[in-house]
Amino acid sequence: MNASIRARLEQMLAGGKDNALLRFSLGGECLKGDDAAGACVHLQRALEHDPGYSAAWKLYGQALAQTGELEQALVAYRQGIEVAERKGDKQAAKEMQVFARRIQRKLDTGDS
Repeated sequence: MNASIRARLEQMLAGGKDNALLRFSLGGECLKGDDAAGACVHLQRALEHDPGYSAAWKLYGQALAQTGELEQALVAYRQGIEVAERKGDKQAAKEMQVFARRIQRKLDTGDS
């Protein structure tokens, strides 16, 4: 993770700027820095700002999966697939379908 990018984004947030793109960017930087829990917080806020942000749903599912919250990750991916399909974002929908199937298999077999 580029700590300076994350620090600048956090400064923007502390300065009163809070929007979906900023939270999405912070979530992405957290994931790059192996801070999945931090990513979850920012990505959840991004989705509160814009529930139609399919890329945020995809990263949110990824962050949840990395924290071991597989059931919640599956829910996030399914919601993200619905959003992406409504928007016509076929690539994002396909990617989330693949991730959702992988998680479903893990849940079905009891692997973690």
